[in-house]
Amino acid sequence: MTLAFSERRENSILGGALSSTRETSFRETAVHLNVVRKIDGAVPVRHVLVSVADKSGLELLVSALLAAAPGLTIYSTGGTFDRLRSLVPPEGRGRLLQVSEYTGQPEMQGGLVKTLDFRIYLGLLSETYNEAHRRDLERTASVPIDMVVSNLYPFSPAIAAPGATAETARSNIDIGGPCMVRAAAKNYLRVASVTDPADYAEVADEIRSSGGSISLATRFRLAQKAFRHTAEYDELISRYLGGLSLGDVERCYEVEGREKGRSG
Repeated sequence: MTLAFSERRENSILGGALSSTRETSFRETAVHLNVVRKIDGAVPVRHVLVSVADKSGLELLVSALLAAAPGLTIYSTGGTFDRLRSLVPPEGRGRLLQVSEYTGQPEMQGGLVKTLDFRIYLGLLSETYNEAHRRDLERTASVPIDMVVSNLYPFSPAIAAPGATAETARSNIDIGGPCMVRAAAKNYLRVASVTDPADYAEVADEIRSSGGSISLATRFRLAQKAFRHTAEYDELISRYLGGLSLGDVERCYEVEGREKGRSG
């Protein structure tokens, strides 16, 4: 940090501050990042995390996964778990596991915290040929997660409904979903991030034809779509909240300790 500051001062005096500072900052930061050199083209799908608001089309994807990957385990949450349990035949129920059973942590009341757990994110972000990551997986008895199937709380329909308020909007902001989608998409080197039910058929076909694997080409395409999905979601929330006044917010609640003289 001292080096960066010294170079900033010197280059500022010499008139070359901006570009040199950026280069120095990037070089110093990059030292702390993992630079991956080796990955697999086709990744066998053995561990899948499914947590969706829109549950349409799941039967197509789940049946393909179970048929093409005999050793597959599906991890799920809340209402999605209940839906999957109705889709999985009795002899396959042992391949379906609640996330809370895996993490050892029950869901927070209201489903506010379900997947935000170290073991989940270790499984999403670990790299195949990274020995330190392998040791972390072994140390925590965690598994590498090869596919995430997730779509987000329906924010747009919620705020468009008659009588929608600031509280309606707030309670329909998804936190764990975007984090999980982004983690999976960042690690497209190994993980497929499936956010759109319209992609289930194509993913299912590839899994069947490959004997249970997903290609780099598909993982990368899904990552592009996943980041677009979360970007549009955040932009929608930003626009909506940006159009509210403090009075719109205060009318939703019994506000304790309201300042005297403040008007709503």
